[in-house]
Amino acid sequence: MILLKILLVPVVASVSIIIGLLYKGLDRILTAKMQKRVGPPFFQPFFDVEKLMVKENIVPQGSLKWLFNLMPVIALSVPILILLYLPLAGAEPILSGYGDLILIVYLFIFPGLALVLGGFSANSPYAGIGAQREMVNMLSYEFPLAITVISLAWLQSCSGIASPFSLTVISNNPVWGLVGPLGSIGLLLLFLILLAVMAGELHRVPFDASKAESEIAGGSLAEYSGRNLALFYLADAVKTIAFASLLIALFLPWNFPSPVLNILFFLVKLFIVIFFSSILTKTVMARLRISQIVGAYWIYATLIAFIGLLLIWIDTLI
Repeated sequence: MILLKILLVPVVASVSIIIGLLYKGLDRILTAKMQKRVGPPFFQPFFDVEKLMVKENIVPQGSLKWLFNLMPVIALSVPILILLYLPLAGAEPILSGYGDLILIVYLFIFPGLALVLGGFSANSPYAGIGAQREMVNMLSYEFPLAITVISLAWLQSCSGIASPFSLTVISNNPVWGLVGPLGSIGLLLLFLILLAVMAGELHRVPFDASKAESEIAGGSLAEYSGRNLALFYLADAVKTIAFASLLIALFLPWNFPSPVLNILFFLVKLFIVIFFSSILTKTVMARLRISQIVGAYWIYATLIAFIGLLLIWIDTLI
């Protein structure tokens, strides 16, 4: 059993990278079409990675070399690790029983932290500004994310379900079946908050001030090139799949008896989540200033999350 789990790790890593790049290609095409542009070829993300992999890997003079080179590896490996804890397409998580929702939420901090440390180690003013903005961005969306996670676990606990923080338990007991009409409105609000948090976690417009290519040349990634930049590019693709999979496990866990239908349905759910959290928002919205991002998360997102929690609490009392 342990050997099988070890063999499945590279399979999950490879498949998540491929699917992540495919969705990146679809993202760019749909964004271009909605903006009335031609857009790149569907497989352009694969061409980008291939091109970066053969380019020279330049390390800036005066940078902390070992830390600068280590951060892209961490940024890619942690989202792959997160996927091992998530139920994917109705399948049991590879590391089921070894971690819970709290662990997964904290693991999501590491890719952002890798960007911060990579930016500070680059000895570049643009990367330093990007790293500072990334820290503020991370602090901003953690509060509404925590409220959402606690709300779902509390709902499971109030329903008499054991291990309320277990992803397997939550996915096997859909939250929509545990509430009435009022609680359903609260869950919908929490679902929308997680979509907004996902946009911030993935640095999508309007929450991409930490990268802002037109202002700070990519922020933390300003000095990265070659293989290191390719690893960060792949990390973004895999993290997109990981966070979307987490959202699906929490709010859209329904499956079919057939494994084939499960996989197809899971890919459709991935597309829906990515479309509303990434493609649509960056097409219809402009970039927010970092101060606006903090206000959006700490005031509006937090308030909406609390309202969702309050509605669920009232629903349990009725």
